[in-house]
Amino acid sequence: MDILVGIIVGLLVLMVLVTAHEFGHFLAARKNGVNVLEFGIGFPPRACAWRKDGKTGKWKRLPRKEWKKEKTSKVVYSDGKDEHLAQKGMIFSLNWLPIGGFCQMDGESAVDSRAGTFGKAGFWAKTKILFAGVAMNWLVAFIIFTILAWTGMPEFLEGQFTIPADTIRESTPVQIKSVAEDSPAERAGIQADDLIIAVDGNEFMHGSEITEYNETKAGEEVIYKIKRKGQVCINQPDCYVEPCPCLEEGDGDIVVELPVVLNPSGSEYLLGVTMATTQALSYSTWSAPIVGAGLTVQLTGETFKGVGIMIGNLISGTARLFSPNEEVREQGQEALSEVRDSVSGPVGIIGILFPAFTSAGPTNLAFLAALISVSLACMNVLPIPALDGGRWLLIAIYKMRGKTLTKETEEKIVSRAFIILLAIIFIVTILDIVRIAS
Repeated sequence: MDILVGIIVGLLVLMVLVTAHEFGHFLAARKNGVNVLEFGIGFPPRACAWRKDGKTGKWKRLPRKEWKKEKTSKVVYSDGKDEHLAQKGMIFSLNWLPIGGFCQMDGESAVDSRAGTFGKAGFWAKTKILFAGVAMNWLVAFIIFTILAWTGMPEFLEGQFTIPADTIRESTPVQIKSVAEDSPAERAGIQADDLIIAVDGNEFMHGSEITEYNETKAGEEVIYKIKRKGQVCINQPDCYVEPCPCLEEGDGDIVVELPVVLNPSGSEYLLGVTMATTQALSYSTWSAPIVGAGLTVQLTGETFKGVGIMIGNLISGTARLFSPNEEVREQGQEALSEVRDSVSGPVGIIGILFPAFTSAGPTNLAFLAALISVSLACMNVLPIPALDGGRWLLIAIYKMRGKTLTKETEEKIVSRAFIILLAIIFIVTILDIVRIAS
């Protein structure tokens, strides 16, 4: 049931983020004099639609019988070589497939010379229209991060951006999940479900920090301050002897300090426990908008960095597979495995990430939505012809060359790039399904 709810929530969140992206294109197009034929939420088939009357400006329900043949008028291109059926009034539609949204502009080919078309718009206007969707995704992420900075920002990133002077951090103590038999932890009296309050007086928010500290104290004695649930000391709270003669089951907690002699460096383990993942929350007041902007910029940089590393591993890994050296070929396979593990497509996002984050609560879900919004912005900036950044680059190259980008050339380049993009999505989807199945 949790998985089903997570999938539904994931589809809705992705639809909202993609629709926001398309709404950015819509606003920029209208502001720069480009007619929008249809703005749709979801993808066809249509559920319902409305048309805006060009003369009165009023919206009217578009009857189903007119869906396939909207009212049009014939318009001839300025060069007289072609004709076009111009739609009378913009259409707003709600569609059945909840996988995004779309903004269909008039004359999206760069060669279109009719007034009010995308092709007729100037280069700077085209630039604003193409990148407005990207800007909208960054804006959505900024708004979500700003709200989270006020209400409690999850700390997922090492060195996550904050304003120290206006940040309060809260976290639950690190919890012990299990204790290895005859380990230093067991000999000291540490038990499963114990909470680690401090180590040698140092408070830690993450299990990894405790592990790193233990490595600096290998072979030495450290003092673990432990809170144990469900037991009450009937004498005094600081009384603890192993086994404690004055403990009885109850609803209260007991806090004790246990000396632990860690194993020496190089041993299988130093302490001998597994620790549950904990989450810290940070709160800001006046600096919340700054934190929202800073974190958006930080995650944008991390996303581009991750894409660069992934592309580098893909190229180097593929090249090493053809090496006659077996060790080099193994390194190539490891690099390609890292690429496979670092990429997640729609199935992985909806089927794995969203169920996990939905069950973790609305705060984590909001953080994931903002992170995906940043990712959508970054992906669309990339110079891939099927995406906004690639379309802009194509238009810019032909403008610098002083040549006309014909409709046939544009469609050929974009369609081929789109096929490659679909192939990549298909492969990633297969990998996601394998991950879920395993």
